[in-house]
Amino acid sequence: MALPPPDPEFVLRGTSAAVHTLHFSCGSQEPDAPLLFSGSENGLIHVWNLKTHRVDTALDGHGRKSVYCVETMGGKDRLLSQGRDQRICLWDLAEGRTSVTDSVFMENVGFCRCSLLRVAPGRWLMAMAAKALEEVQVLELPSKTSVCTLKPEVGAKLGMPMCLKLWQLSCGAQPLLLAGYEDGSVVLWNLSMGKALSQLDCHQEPVMSLDFDSEKAKGISGSSEKVLSIWSLHEQQNLQVYKTHKLVNAGISDITIRPDKKILATAGWDHRIRIFGWKNLKPLAVLDYHTATVHCVSFSDHKNPSERLLAAGSKDHRISVWSIYTQT
Repeated sequence: MALPPPDPEFVLRGTSAAVHTLHFSCGSQEPDAPLLFSGSENGLIHVWNLKTHRVDTALDGHGRKSVYCVETMGGKDRLLSQGRDQRICLWDLAEGRTSVTDSVFMENVGFCRCSLLRVAPGRWLMAMAAKALEEVQVLELPSKTSVCTLKPEVGAKLGMPMCLKLWQLSCGAQPLLLAGYEDGSVVLWNLSMGKALSQLDCHQEPVMSLDFDSEKAKGISGSSEKVLSIWSLHEQQNLQVYKTHKLVNAGISDITIRPDKKILATAGWDHRIRIFGWKNLKPLAVLDYHTATVHCVSFSDHKNPSERLLAAGSKDHRISVWSIYTQT
């Protein structure tokens, strides 16, 4: 018989608002404490100390408009955040500072999270939804130079981009973008050519979240339906549906594959976090703690596998932190 699912290791309370995004920074050496960044509906970013389980700092840079993406840029002292105030902010958090050093104004009013990719030391690409409804813009950071604008072919009717994932096969390889759209399709874009290489109809409804494993050339996406779509990429050119997995309840807000590519987690509208084996999508656990929609899931980047954590942020204002399948 299957073991009952565990309780959270601990729960972080104090955001006083729905939690929309989470990002760990646990790779630094002692005496630095591992951190968890959370972005919430009230426009605040909280920096949680995972040793004390308390907030070290609260950052206020989005005019009290919901923050729905937070990422570190090469260490815990440089942060990128994206909010419903149509701004992407770059933060300097070194030596106790809490200042916005630069920002990018987004002409798009949707809630598509931007995607970051480190292409060289100190150089990043950032993909974000553009002003024109169906377009995606790619910038280089920190220079903010435009790299390309990705426009679907006339009459494609993809609708708005809903989720983005920049990736490259190896450091120095050419960067590619996977984008999930409002019409349920996933498109692979070549940035240097500025054109779509492959398009796949994955869902009947808008793609809410996707993640991709470049080593196995396999990705996964979720929508408001009762189905996860697993797809593969052949020779970096051609997307194909690999299989679909039926869910008990409809609605996936977020999907993330653990960095070691062994398991993945989904954030459900049904208040639950689900864990699957990534190799065969075997259901491993249902984590039932939250009392409202789970908006986001994130795995920690601890160097030691036994310390690895999973965090989930919910509409119920709480962040649950789990220690699960750390030995696999």
